[in-house]
Amino acid sequence: MTNEILINPESIQFILNDASLSDELKRIGEKVIAAERISPEEGLYLYEHGSLGLLGALANFIREKKNGDAVYFNRNFHIEPTNKCVFACNFCSYSRLIQQENESWELSHDQMMDIVRKYDGEPVTEVHIVGGVHPKMNLDFFCNLIREIKKHRPDLHVKAFTAVELEYMFRKAKVSVKEGLQKLKDAGMNSMPGGGAEIFDEEIRSKICNDKASSEEWLLIHETAHQLGIPSNATMLYGHIENYSHRIDHMNRLRELQDRTHSFNTFIPLKFRNGDNDMSDVPESTIVEDMKCYAMSRIFLDNFNHIKAYWPMIGRTNAQLLLNFGVDDIDGTIDDTTKIYSMAGAEEQNPTMNTMDLVDLILAVNRRPIERDTLYKPIRDFILNPIIEEKAERAYLN
Repeated sequence: MTNEILINPESIQFILNDASLSDELKRIGEKVIAAERISPEEGLYLYEHGSLGLLGALANFIREKKNGDAVYFNRNFHIEPTNKCVFACNFCSYSRLIQQENESWELSHDQMMDIVRKYDGEPVTEVHIVGGVHPKMNLDFFCNLIREIKKHRPDLHVKAFTAVELEYMFRKAKVSVKEGLQKLKDAGMNSMPGGGAEIFDEEIRSKICNDKASSEEWLLIHETAHQLGIPSNATMLYGHIENYSHRIDHMNRLRELQDRTHSFNTFIPLKFRNGDNDMSDVPESTIVEDMKCYAMSRIFLDNFNHIKAYWPMIGRTNAQLLLNFGVDDIDGTIDDTTKIYSMAGAEEQNPTMNTMDLVDLILAVNRRPIERDTLYKPIRDFILNPIIEEKAERAYLN
C-alpha cells in the first residue's frame, strides 16, 4: 500500500461517461473532480439523482486525494457522568428524566477520577466526557473535574461537552458563552465533541428536540469556541423524519462556519437508532442509505479534512465498508461501557476494541492504519512501522 491517490481522474471520468447519466449529473461530477465547490442546489440534485456507485466513486476520490489510503484512530476512553437529563428528546434512548431512577446513573467526582486512574500507565491520549444535562453538574463542578484530571495526567487531551450541555451550563451559571468557554479552557478543556447538532432545520428540530439548544445556539457555541482556540467536531443525526434537503442545509451551515473558522476537526454522520425511544415507529435507514449519506458528506463538505464513522454506532463491518464511501476515520479504542448507542439498539452492544483489533480491522480492507492524537497529528503509521509478532509488541498495542 502507498499513501497515494488510489483512484485517478481517468477512472472517475470513465464512470461519468456512462450514457445513462444526465447532463446535470455529469456537470456536477466534473466540478467535484476538479475540486470546485458545488452549491447546495447541486448537492441536493446529486443526492437525489446520483447512484450509489457514482456517489461512492466521487467520495472515495476525494477521500484519497485528501488522505490517501490512511485510516485514522486514536486511543481514548469515555466518561459519561450521568444519563439523567432535563431535556426529553424524542429520538433519545439514553437519557432519563431527573425524577426517573430506572436505568439511570449519576457519577460522583471521585468515581469519575477513578475511571481516569484506571488508565494510569496506559498509552491513551484522550478522555471524552459527554452525558446528560444534570442541574447539579454545573460549570464549577466540571471545571474542578477537568483541573483534577489535568493535575493527575497533564498530557491527557480532554474533549468534553456537547453544545447542548454547554448552553444549559452557561445559562445556569449566568455567564456568556465566551466567558463560560474561557473558564473551561483555563481549567484544561482542550476540544469539544460535535454532539447535539442533530438536524439544524428548525421545523424538524422542533419536532424531535424542541426543548434543547437551538441550531443558532449550537453554531454560536462552536464558533465562539473556535475563536478562543478550542477546536471541535461536528455531527448530523440522519435517517429519521428529515429529508435530503434538510441534510444538505445542515451541512451547508457547517461548511459556511468552517469557511470562517477552519477549526472543525471532523464531521460525523450519526445514524438514528429507533430502539426504546419515542420515535420507535420510525424505521431506520438501510445500509445503502447510510453509504449515500457518508458519501455525500465527503463530497459536499469540501473544507473538512476528515469524515468519521463511529464504529460502536454503525458496527465494525459497516465501518469497514464505509471506508470506500468517503470515510477516513473510525474513532478509537473503546474498552469501557459507553451506552449512548447500545441503549438505542446499535449493532455494538458491548463496544470494545483495543489497538490490535482496530489495526486488524483496517488492514483487512487494505487500508493504512494510522494512530493519531485528537487533532489528527499522526502518532504511529502501522505500515511504515509494522507490527512485530512479539509479546512485548502485543503488550504495547493492547
